Amino acid sequence: MPVPFKKLNAEDLAVFRRLCGEGYVHTDPDDPVWERATHDETEDLQFAPEVVVRPPSEEAIAQILRYCNTQNICVTPRGAGTGLSGGALPVFGGVVLDTSRLNQIVHLDEEGFYVVVQPGVITQVLQEAVAEKGLFYPPDPSSRGSCFIGGNVAENAGGPRAVKYGTTKDFVLSLRVVLADGTIIQTGAATLKNATGYNLTQLFVGSEGTLGVVTEITLKLLPHPRHRLLMLANFRDAETACASVAKIFKAGYIPSALEFMERDAITYTLQFKPDIPLEVPETTGAQLLVEVDGLFQDQVQKECDGIFEVLESQGAFDILFADDQASQNRLWSLRRAVGEAVKAHSIYKEEDTVVPRHQLPQLLKGVKEIGQKYGFQSVCYGHAGDGNLHVNILKGHLSDEVWKNELPIAISEIFQLCKKLGGTLSGEHGIGWVQRQYMSVVFSAEELAVQKKLKDLFDPKGILNPGKLLP
Repeated sequence: MPVPFKKLNAEDLAVFRRLCGEGYVHTDPDDPVWERATHDETEDLQFAPEVVVRPPSEEAIAQILRYCNTQNICVTPRGAGTGLSGGALPVFGGVVLDTSRLNQIVHLDEEGFYVVVQPGVITQVLQEAVAEKGLFYPPDPSSRGSCFIGGNVAENAGGPRAVKYGTTKDFVLSLRVVLADGTIIQTGAATLKNATGYNLTQLFVGSEGTLGVVTEITLKLLPHPRHRLLMLANFRDAETACASVAKIFKAGYIPSALEFMERDAITYTLQFKPDIPLEVPETTGAQLLVEVDGLFQDQVQKECDGIFEVLESQGAFDILFADDQASQNRLWSLRRAVGEAVKAHSIYKEEDTVVPRHQLPQLLKGVKEIGQKYGFQSVCYGHAGDGNLHVNILKGHLSDEVWKNELPIAISEIFQLCKKLGGTLSGEHGIGWVQRQYMSVVFSAEELAVQKKLKDLFDPKGILNPGKLLP
C-alpha cells in the first residue's frame, strides 16, 4: 500500500528556500547535490528525491520538520551518504535533509575529556583535531575520511578498533535531537555516569534517523595511545585463521584491532590497489591483521610477542611486523580498501553478519555451504576480533531471476545461521532499506511490535525516514 505522503508544490519549495537560503534548495536532476542524494554506497540502488535541502542550523531543521509534519511531507535525513544499508535513500521521494552545513567542532574540553560536535563533522577530521591535543576518539569505520559523525551515530558505526574500545554508542554521552514535530530535546549529560531517567541517548544511537534528527553530539574521549605495533599473519585456510581469534583472547590479550581477510579479498584488493607492495605466499588462504596499542612501548611489545606465539601455535606463517608509520599505513590501506575493491569487481550484496567471535569458524563454514547450495561466490572479510564478518555475495554468472528471487532466500538462511550461533543481522552497517525484510528472523512479532510503538510515539505520522529499519 503506497504511503499517502504529500507531493511537493511551489509553496513548499518557497518555505524551504526561506529557511535554508536560495542556493541550498536543490530540485534539478542535473545538480550534483541532487544527484548524490539519489544513492549511497549500498549496492546499485537509486531513488529520486523531490528536493534536497541543506539547512544552516538546528533551528532551521526544527522549522523544516515542523512544517513537513503539518503538511505530511516525508523527510529522509542524510549525512555523507557512505552508508551500506540504504539508510539515507529517499525511497518515497519527498525531502532529503542534508546535514553537511552543520560541520563545526563546537567545544573541545581537554580537562573533561569530551568534545561537542555537529553532525556534519567528518570522522577523520574530528580524530585528527583531538589527536593534536593528545586525545583519542577510537571508532574508525573504513569510510572515516568522508563519513560524518552524525551518520556514525545514526548507524552506530564501528570499525576495526571496536574490538578494544567499542562502537559509536560507547562514546556518545549526550545528544541534541529535533523530533518529527520540530521539538528540540537534549538527552544525557557530559558525564561518565548518568542514572537520571530513561536512557534516551542510547535510544537515538542506531535509530537511523527514524526517531529524530541529531543536531549536536557530545562524545567521550580517551588519552591517545602513544605506541602501536601491527602484525600481518598468513594462514593456509580461512577457518583456521578464524579459530585463532578466540585463542588470542583466551590467552589474555586484547588487541586494538583484529581483522580477517580471506584469499579472494586479498587478491581483489591488491588488483584494485596495485601501488601496495605486498607479496602474498601462494599457500595463503587467509590473513589476520593484528594491532596492539598502548601508552608504554615495552607493554605493547610484550603483548605483541605473546600474540605472535599464539599465532604461531595456530599454524600462522610468514608473520610480518610493521613497526613504523609508513608500513602500518600501507597495511591499513589494504584492509580499508577491501569493500571498494570487491564492489569494483562485480555487482554484489554485502551482509554485515555478527556472531560471538568463537563462532566465526562455524559462520564462515556455513556461509560457504550456503553459497554452494545456491551457486554464488562470497568474499568474506571483517572485524574478526568482535565476530563481525562482512559477507560480500557476488552476482558473477547468476541470472537476474536467481539474483532477485532466490538470493533473498539464501540471505535469510545466512541470518538464520547467525541467530543459531548467537548472533544477529548487523554489527555496524544498520538495517536501513535492504535488511528490514529480515528483521523477523531475529525478532518475534511481539518484539517488533514494541519497536513499532516507539516509532509511533516519536513520529506518529511516520514522516521520518519512512521505509527503514522496521519491516
